[in-house]
Amino acid sequence: MKKLTDKVSFELIRYANCWEDADVLLKGLNPEENKKFLSIASAGDNSFSLLISNPELVVAVDINRIQLHLVELKREAIRHLEYEELLQFLGFRVYDNRIKIYNKLRPYLSDKTKLYWDQHKVQLSNGIIHEGKFERYFQLFANKILPWIHTKKRVADLLSEKTKEEQEKFYDKTWDNWRWRFMFKLFFSKTIMGRYGRDPEFLKQVDVHVGQTIYNKAAAHLKSKGAQRNFILNYNLTSDFGSLLPHYLEPNNYTLVKQNLDKLHVFHGYAEDAIAQYGTFDYMNLSNIFEYMTPELFKNTAQGLLNGLNSGGKLAYWNLMVTRSIAVEFPHEVKNEEALSKELTAIDKGFFYQQFHLDTKL
Repeated sequence: MKKLTDKVSFELIRYANCWEDADVLLKGLNPEENKKFLSIASAGDNSFSLLISNPELVVAVDINRIQLHLVELKREAIRHLEYEELLQFLGFRVYDNRIKIYNKLRPYLSDKTKLYWDQHKVQLSNGIIHEGKFERYFQLFANKILPWIHTKKRVADLLSEKTKEEQEKFYDKTWDNWRWRFMFKLFFSKTIMGRYGRDPEFLKQVDVHVGQTIYNKAAAHLKSKGAQRNFILNYNLTSDFGSLLPHYLEPNNYTLVKQNLDKLHVFHGYAEDAIAQYGTFDYMNLSNIFEYMTPELFKNTAQGLLNGLNSGGKLAYWNLMVTRSIAVEFPHEVKNEEALSKELTAIDKGFFYQQFHLDTKL
């Protein structure tokens, strides 16, 4: 069986931000201090967020070396820059000389990471949080598709503070017109998403109507008050975070993240390889890695991860459009925290995910 690395290009930044909700992740894991975490790196954001628990160790693992160059860049930016300068450099604030800031960080980067960013200064100049393939997909929707459906004022009205009843009425009466339904389902179809957003290989296991599925999830969220302060939705609709920030950069969290940066290690390879090097873990943040796997590969991978999890340890992961449950596959080894999983799914800022899973190893 071919590995994912043989079938998908990993020579680009696929995700410049994490699109899973770190608040949900932390509420689910409810971690104790001085524990070990295995975390899928992606853009690094949720691995940084785990640092607020004062862990013994967080290992951010990824098979995409470019993603790890991004994580290392963010880590050294957090370590060496003042808060406002950090926001300017990453792209959360307008700034016109990010290369000047990069040159301050450059001596602190590893040789391979330094070489990569030396060759990608245009991405740095644009603000690195806007430069992933998935981010460009959202930008295409917000800047080229949405203006044919709704004005900027109407977008602002959707995101403005109002009662739950007012939010629901606005969605039903003003937002959910035929253009929105048609263009949304088309743009977020399996074909368009595979071409411009993710990779067709990542969607091979999907057998649902992708556009309709995401439309239904979006409808439920856009009718709720949660839509009004959701940094993920804000980016989806405006190609910018506005005044909102991801969890790891919220001022109180950022202070703790910065204090614990030395406890974050980056590891290139598969999660099972990280277990072989670092030993067993207490908690695992697995993002939605099972989405891409055949049932057989999922079972084998889950078993390897369980072998690397301490008794009583917790696993957190998301299903987007492919149903995968470790607790269902290994009922005698794992318990799904069903009530809490459902509760956290209902408030997930990553509203497009079908299910958040929290499992405990018996």
